[in-house]
Amino acid sequence: MSLPTVAAVVLSQGTRPVELAKALDTLLAQTGIELDVLVVGNGWVPEGLPEGVRSHHEPQNLGIPEGRNVGARLSHGDIILFYDDDAWLPAPDTLARLVATMESDPHLAIVQPRPTDPDGRPGPRRWVPRPGANGAEVGGDIVQFWEGVHLERRTAFDQVGGWPGEFFYGHEGIDLAMRLLDAGWRILYAPGIIVHHPALPASRHAVFYRMNARNRVWVARRNLPHPLDWTYVAVWVLITLLRTRDREALRIWFAGLREGYTTDAGPRHPISWRTVARMTALGRPPII
Repeated sequence: MSLPTVAAVVLSQGTRPVELAKALDTLLAQTGIELDVLVVGNGWVPEGLPEGVRSHHEPQNLGIPEGRNVGARLSHGDIILFYDDDAWLPAPDTLARLVATMESDPHLAIVQPRPTDPDGRPGPRRWVPRPGANGAEVGGDIVQFWEGVHLERRTAFDQVGGWPGEFFYGHEGIDLAMRLLDAGWRILYAPGIIVHHPALPASRHAVFYRMNARNRVWVARRNLPHPLDWTYVAVWVLITLLRTRDREALRIWFAGLREGYTTDAGPRHPISWRTVARMTALGRPPII
């Protein structure tokens, strides 16, 4: 009986060589599967990679979602692992367990494991795909997911057109999840399967506040029916004002908000009201 083949796409700018080496070492140590490992150098020529790891060089940084799209197109396997270059797998059967979960239901488009910081630091809010203080320990169907380490079924990924490449950074997973759910697919959180990733704030990225706001607007303009598109943005304006005390950060955020309404958001395909009801029943109505 042949083993399932997983296309492992690792996006890197070459700025974390020690972390990338550990990510690849623990990936190549996985058992019970066949691997096609591809490192996409996003504005970096990949070098010093282990034997058996393929590479692809993009002269310019395409951003995270489009870099992942490139990796998906050039990789081989019915299941795609999108894998951050500073993540690592703590056990040799981690990936096989994720694949077995994916293969247990042909309607699953995405399986997300539970990320934990290896030094025991609390994980950021974005790691938990459901609301509530205990959400990290509650498995089951979800409507959004953490992009850092997860499996995607290639047929589902291709059906909805992959990642929104124009987003560059931020909320691309929300956009993809809405399109998958609207196409009838399931997204599953499997907290019993652990992966490691350093707990670092997303705001460390220079483009965070601008693209956080711009891409919130793009998610709404592309995916939400009226009047939920306006409601979604209004709710996030309120949340941002309550969370953010830095005036310069707020200035950049509101500039990004304006950019979201004055630039091309890409094709608009509003989700159905049935999908809205499904998301609401799963605990995240598409206004938060």
